[in-house]
Amino acid sequence: MEQASGQRPLRADAERTVQAILEAAERVLSADPAATMEQIARAAGVARTTVHRRFTSRDALVDALAEWAARQFHDAVASAHPDSAPPLVALYQVTANVLRVKLGWGFAMGRSGPGNPEVDRVHAEVIEQCGGLFRRAQEHGVLRPDVDPEWARRVYYALIHEATRERSHSKAPERVDELATRVVDTLLQGVGQEGPPLTRDSGPKGTPRS
Repeated sequence: MEQASGQRPLRADAERTVQAILEAAERVLSADPAATMEQIARAAGVARTTVHRRFTSRDALVDALAEWAARQFHDAVASAHPDSAPPLVALYQVTANVLRVKLGWGFAMGRSGPGNPEVDRVHAEVIEQCGGLFRRAQEHGVLRPDVDPEWARRVYYALIHEATRERSHSKAPERVDELATRVVDTLLQGVGQEGPPLTRDSGPKGTPRS
């Protein structure tokens, strides 16, 4: 596990313990955001003193959880090779990878807002990687030349957010790969019928407004 700057690397056994605590914290806090450190320790199979030795307070544990999830988010994007793989392939793979992280680390990702320097740094790197991917997608003809890549990236983020929320509440959730396909297809194909582009003075299918 990568450590925040200024911290010494953990031994392998200590790293496994920390990871077990963080994974347990995600499970327990997802079910009950008010859960105590003792409940988290029980779920991790360690003593409460072990949790307190690694994390001085509940807030420190939640901060560490947010940083851990942010790094998983970063790795999900980087492992799809957004700067070198064919843009459409990379876009599908980034989408599937990110959906898995957001679904598996929902509580932690929800705590990854601004204010934590490590989380902010990681998210800035992800935005840069995704921005580069969308610029490459436009250069390769995946996006129309008149589309603003930054706007497309923001729409893409919104689609992933909605897809994650829908799957989390669905009684018959789609497989992640199917959900990723739906997100990318919606981004690239839209939901309207094919026809002339709309303008301010035209209605559906390019007909003049009355």
